[in-house]
Amino acid sequence: MAKATATSQQAADAILLAARPPQGRWSEHDYLWLTDRCSRLVEFADGCIEELPGPTDSHQSVLLFLFRLFDQRVRTEGGVALVAPLRLRIREGRFREPDLMLLRDASDPRRRDRYWLGADLVAEVVSPDDPDRDYREKRADYAEAGISEYWIVDPRRPEITVLTLGRDRYIDSDPFAPGEVATSFVLDGLSVAVSEVFETRALT
Repeated sequence: MAKATATSQQAADAILLAARPPQGRWSEHDYLWLTDRCSRLVEFADGCIEELPGPTDSHQSVLLFLFRLFDQRVRTEGGVALVAPLRLRIREGRFREPDLMLLRDASDPRRRDRYWLGADLVAEVVSPDDPDRDYREKRADYAEAGISEYWIVDPRRPEITVLTLGRDRYIDSDPFAPGEVATSFVLDGLSVAVSEVFETRALT
């Protein structure tokens, strides 16, 4: 009997490439199988997978500053805040991976181990490769998912937009600029000086 030899990485990659579903025909099962086994940030939208760019130093500095702020607050009230990568199911056939998401009650049934079924607040730090993804596409998705508050944190400008959910869409709101204080409506009394958020990289 011939001795089996290990498949080379190149050959294994070719097998996986040939076996993958074409764009537009991915299922939730396919997407979850992929993201359970890879470290890349990948979202899922109606049969298509969307790979997100890797985070930068400045992106992570801003994100972790916000995480510490939200985490400290919600933990004292029995809630939970987490950062990406963690999947959020918008609806059947659509998943996002918010930079930050939280629930005011850590025992909320929407908190599942493999992915969350909802959140009370999400935040995205805008990536320069495709700002419309955060300002338009994810805004529509998070509204569809019924998420009460959405923070869009844009280091390019710099500014923070805090959107609250109306009946089925977010209410337009003027962004908070440096020198101003961004305030949460979901977490009563939580606020942060915009300048501190964007100066955090210089302070670390």
